[in-house]
Amino acid sequence: MTAAVVARRRAPRFSEVFDPRANALNAVRLVLAVSVLVWHSYPLTGHQVGSWPVEQLLGHVGVDGFFAISGYLITSSWLRSPHAFAFLRARLLRILPGFWVSLLVTALAVGPSALLVRGLAVGAGYWHGALAYVVGNAGLWITRYDLAGTPVGVPYPYVWNGSLWTLAWEFLCYLAVLVLGLVHLLRHRSTVVVAFVLMLVAVLATTYGPVDNRWVTDGARFGMPFVAGALVHHFADRIPVRPVLLGVAGLLVVGSAWLPDYRAVAALPLAYLVLCVGAVGRSPRLRLRDDLSYGTYIYAFPVQQLLATAGLARAGVAAFALVALVMTLPLAALSWFSVERPALRLKGVRRPRDVQEAGVSA
Repeated sequence: MTAAVVARRRAPRFSEVFDPRANALNAVRLVLAVSVLVWHSYPLTGHQVGSWPVEQLLGHVGVDGFFAISGYLITSSWLRSPHAFAFLRARLLRILPGFWVSLLVTALAVGPSALLVRGLAVGAGYWHGALAYVVGNAGLWITRYDLAGTPVGVPYPYVWNGSLWTLAWEFLCYLAVLVLGLVHLLRHRSTVVVAFVLMLVAVLATTYGPVDNRWVTDGARFGMPFVAGALVHHFADRIPVRPVLLGVAGLLVVGSAWLPDYRAVAALPLAYLVLCVGAVGRSPRLRLRDDLSYGTYIYAFPVQQLLATAGLARAGVAAFALVALVMTLPLAALSWFSVERPALRLKGVRRPRDVQEAGVSA
């Protein structure tokens, strides 16, 4: 058998399939953001999933998929341009402007609207609470979830945005990439392998072992899929991409949902799945130039709480989620076109490849 025949029969590697300028990652991330919206529709309407495997898949895959994609793209960003100031500036410009505006929109528009829906006055006490909400959360670490004791009279009270807390963990992952890059360790495959093993040990120690520490639990929860995405980047020239492997990865993700923590098995398969689906998305309709996933993620929860205040929680999970999605997408588009994309121009971004260097996480 000639070398040419062998080459034709060999499955293409991820590095050969993934085009940084033309891929479906924005579409994949939008689907992941919508899955988070659907998941939140259960507690925000007072319902429970009632099945641990479904709860893991619906409640965690969306955010973990974001972290996996982010791990790949952020690692690629540093290795392509290892300049600390530019790297940090780009990360801050991507995550903070949209986040800050979402805080203001929630405090100045959504919260007062909820009070008016309930026939209550928007008094000075509310505005003091609104100021505390915006200032207290502006540093990305969420310390206040309510606005002057609202929302009330809903199935999930005193929380206006239960999605934002994951953003601080994503930014910590960015800082870890920066630190490893500055000490010249990120370029080595062994570094990422060791990091993944450490994350796996932490998951096993917290879920199956004696460790009971929230920092370790959350760090492993978000760090493991992020490092899994970084692993795909480092081994992109060796990872084959073929339909049967995508099917196996999907089965591993679904099958592991019966475990206490599916990440112990599924972190790498999930990273492989979301990144490869994004890479092989050939249809022009899937190759979205505009990224609405971040806006969907940061606005869905307050929109859902406003709908719950208006009584839509009684309509059921499906109808509630559908109406919330219809109301959230215009806000996500407004966030992208008027806040996020203009902010990206401040770092000199012009290429679609660089625009994609934004993880979100749910």
